[in-house]
Amino acid sequence: MPHAAVDPSAARRPPPVGRASHQPLRPREWSGLTDRDTLARYRPGQADPLQVLEVLLRLHNQQHTARQKTVSHKTRQARAQFLRRFFACLQSRAGFKTLPDPRNLAQKHIHAIVRVWREDKLKPPTIQTYLSFLRGLAKWTGKPGFVLRPAHYGLELAEYQRHEATERDKSWSAQGVDIDALIERVCACDPYVGASLRLIRAFGLRKKESVMLRPHACVVPFESTGLPEEQRQGDLYVWIRQGAKNGRQRFVPLNTPERMTALAQAQRVVSGYDAHLGNPNRDLKRNLRHFGYVLEKFGVTGSKLGITAHGLRHEALIDEFVSLSGHQPPVRGGGPMPAYDEKAARLAVSRLAGHSRPRASRAYLGAVMNGRPSSRQTRDDAALGQGD
Repeated sequence: MPHAAVDPSAARRPPPVGRASHQPLRPREWSGLTDRDTLARYRPGQADPLQVLEVLLRLHNQQHTARQKTVSHKTRQARAQFLRRFFACLQSRAGFKTLPDPRNLAQKHIHAIVRVWREDKLKPPTIQTYLSFLRGLAKWTGKPGFVLRPAHYGLELAEYQRHEATERDKSWSAQGVDIDALIERVCACDPYVGASLRLIRAFGLRKKESVMLRPHACVVPFESTGLPEEQRQGDLYVWIRQGAKNGRQRFVPLNTPERMTALAQAQRVVSGYDAHLGNPNRDLKRNLRHFGYVLEKFGVTGSKLGITAHGLRHEALIDEFVSLSGHQPPVRGGGPMPAYDEKAARLAVSRLAGHSRPRASRAYLGAVMNGRPSSRQTRDDAALGQGD
């Protein structure tokens, strides 16, 4: 494939890392006040608890609970909606006639809301997320550590423990699907959706990442990635940033014929250098909806062919593991292999998937085959970058 055009400005400077910090504008009446002074204007027992909650959200909702960074707008919205529902639920279902001031939350309130969650049979990931949101609220009110471990509130391990390791191969080939033939049929119907599927298959992208990808503008030389020389795997890389989960950008080398072919097709489909892979006559929301409509038309659903677009991402990540390790992963019945080799391949899969934690590979590959690492293996992990 001929070299794709490269944005000259991108070649001169390394790309920004992480999400840009953004502080919402403070109301004029808060001008010059610290966060503590602002809250002091709303006295516990006198101010409306829901008004205090809105002040706390205005002051802190953009902040990550544990790290010095901001969170996505999606997380801010989900956290705000949950906290508003939490206080409403304390009255409507948990038996409290009077709403507590957020700064005066007590353990009895947490115990009561957990009982509601158990009645509603919420799934473990949902409970973990909700407890995280409550920890954030406690931190905003100066009470870090207030929300205790799930077991303290009577939750059984199965009720709050996430099952990170998949036990089922969700790839398309595992369901007996002829991948190339199906994608060709989709391409004939809708070239935009077909090109997105090829990118997911070759690069392990998420659906939103593939639709938002700019096939020309995303190509950058290795020198502009900011990656260390020892990690170099090619001269050109695809920069995945728009649509990336939690704003975590990544670079994928253009080092296989499949990736080059998929990118070349996407470049032929779009109308210009800065164009993304969605149909230009639709906005992002409508493109994503249309993506789902086209796949359903071809039976790409759990109820018809037993596959989803995300299963194609599983296909790419499993293939990456096999290519690097020479072994099948546990989810495909793979047997024992050298621990160092397995961990190196898993780290590469996590990075390709756009995850910050190596253990995220379990969601695609299955559980680690070699169990808990020895001290020797732990030192090997550090050399592989597991502590990054």
